Amino acid sequence: MNQITPPPKIEIIPSSAPFSEAQRSWLNGFFAGLLSDATPLSAEQGAAVMEGAAGDGDDGEAPWHDQTMPIADRMKLAEGRPLRRRMMAAMAQQDCGQCGYDCHNYSEAIASKSEARLNLCVPGGKETARMLKSLYEDIDKVPAAASSAPAAAPAAPAVVAEPGRSRDNPIAATFLSRRLLNKKGSEKETWHIEFDLSGCGLDYVVGDSFGIFARNDVGLVDQVIALLGASHTTKVNGKTLREVLIDDVSLAPAPDSLFELISFITGGATREKARALAQGEDPDGDAATLDVMAVLQKFSGVRPHPEAFVEALEPLQPRLYSISSSHNATPGKLSLTVDCVRYVINKRKRLGLASTFLAERINPGDELKVYVQKAHGFALPQDPKTPIIMIGPGTGVAPFRAFLLDRRATGAPGKNWLFFGHQRSDCDFFYADELNALKISGLLTRLSLAWSRDGDKKFYVQDRMREVGRELWTWLAEGANIYVCGDAKRMAKDVERALVDIVAQFGARTTDEAVSFVGELKKKGRFQQDVY
Repeated sequence: MNQITPPPKIEIIPSSAPFSEAQRSWLNGFFAGLLSDATPLSAEQGAAVMEGAAGDGDDGEAPWHDQTMPIADRMKLAEGRPLRRRMMAAMAQQDCGQCGYDCHNYSEAIASKSEARLNLCVPGGKETARMLKSLYEDIDKVPAAASSAPAAAPAAPAVVAEPGRSRDNPIAATFLSRRLLNKKGSEKETWHIEFDLSGCGLDYVVGDSFGIFARNDVGLVDQVIALLGASHTTKVNGKTLREVLIDDVSLAPAPDSLFELISFITGGATREKARALAQGEDPDGDAATLDVMAVLQKFSGVRPHPEAFVEALEPLQPRLYSISSSHNATPGKLSLTVDCVRYVINKRKRLGLASTFLAERINPGDELKVYVQKAHGFALPQDPKTPIIMIGPGTGVAPFRAFLLDRRATGAPGKNWLFFGHQRSDCDFFYADELNALKISGLLTRLSLAWSRDGDKKFYVQDRMREVGRELWTWLAEGANIYVCGDAKRMAKDVERALVDIVAQFGARTTDEAVSFVGELKKKGRFQQDVY
């Protein structure tokens, strides 16, 4: 008797898909029936099908949502996840709002094709834009056979916000004044900046950020025009070249599209070098230093047409700053605390776009485009009696000055503890008179300071936290909320590590239990961060 050989088993759903063996077997059979007359799908195509299948294997967790994690590590964690989740992992994971979304909604919008701009992630910069571009190219690779599968719900269509509530619909506000916060001897240049909002009617709550549409430095613009060999009056998009370069495009890190343009209009070794840079390679070891002007200097024999040059640049992005004032305390006015960025690369002075714009290129009475970015989970507790612990070295003190002024204006009875630090106590103690007055009045219950350059050994806010760990734990045990504002990659990470150590030591917990405790604080909204 001849034995009948069963047909080969068709494996459409990859073994890595998040289903039980029974579920996978049933789905394989279901799709095999649909595709009986078609070419079987590869494992990769099966994974693409699953992106559109019900549930799509997304458990809602986002372990890569950590602003201190390198992009390579984030992408590793997101392997095998739906495309939109891998897009989220590519982002800088700060929920800063500079893109006009939070990280989750930005990735959803790109994946559903309701947002075509892939370069809005300011903290992520070029590496995020490159990864998003690569992932975006996979959107249309889902095979036609999968089109009948239920697709992931697209992000809700964007709603045009009222004026001044979105980067896409800014409003004009008046620049009032600036004053230097550092004293003689400081290595820093930090400004207290004030705006008048009474004319535009814009308001805000403490914890929100303020978006600024700065303009490029005229001196830099004229140098770029000279390198192009063009006239500043050349017409581009209905404006002069000079106007476009001042107001509309970024002259900061050169985009890949500029290298692509250069590769199209040149040849030989120059073309190969430009192509390599466009693909994220670094043939000469200087890619990280190349802003638009440096690219024109590097490829000095290449002079793109002004119109093509402008099209190859990215739009000028707004910059966000933590608000350091309270609308309840000073209605109609808003203030920022801004570090001025200046540095030298290859003997050429570089300027931070918005910081130097606010420090020297705008005059009292001038108007500029602005908007308020609503905070994502960074706000005072709803119960005004809740104690708060605020950790904000340097310009990270900005939102906490706002918190204190707001609590004074509203009569909130909760205790307030501020950790502030900087380099030197005699020249870098921002708002010293204000903070000391708030302490004398009793509103600021505790003020803990840390100066990194006053002694032989560097001493930071996290070191001060450890010194007063028992009292800090007592506040937490009493229900205090804890807030951190400032540098994401170093300070915030060190502060969280110190907090875990304090919880373990004074809360009688193992390290793992202390990590879980801090994680629960985050989930409950009792540990909030505004980091950048």
